[in-house]
Amino acid sequence: MDRSSIITLIGYSKEQDENGVWRTTPKERQVYCQVDSVTRSEFFEGGRNGLNPEYRFTLFAYDYHGEDTVKYAGRAYGVYRTYHGRDDTIELYAERKGGTNGAGN
Repeated sequence: MDRSSIITLIGYSKEQDENGVWRTTPKERQVYCQVDSVTRSEFFEGGRNGLNPEYRFTLFAYDYHGEDTVKYAGRAYGVYRTYHGRDDTIELYAERKGGTNGAGN
């Protein structure tokens, strides 16, 4: 992989505390990947569907466990689709959106 970077995959788990209240806890893991901008056609097609496509992260499929958020270069991105490559890779297509980034991101 050429333009390799480290990204943080963020998934969420629900756990019940000692009082029986369900809490959502973020689980973060760092993985190596290749980072690319989305293609022009991906950008325009996503825009037609109300998305704001920005990056394509290509990583080894066994490193991905269904996380829906990626942190890259200090910003959070929502994964809106995945694509399994012909080899043992998976592509995560990600967009920036207000609910994913939080304040200050």
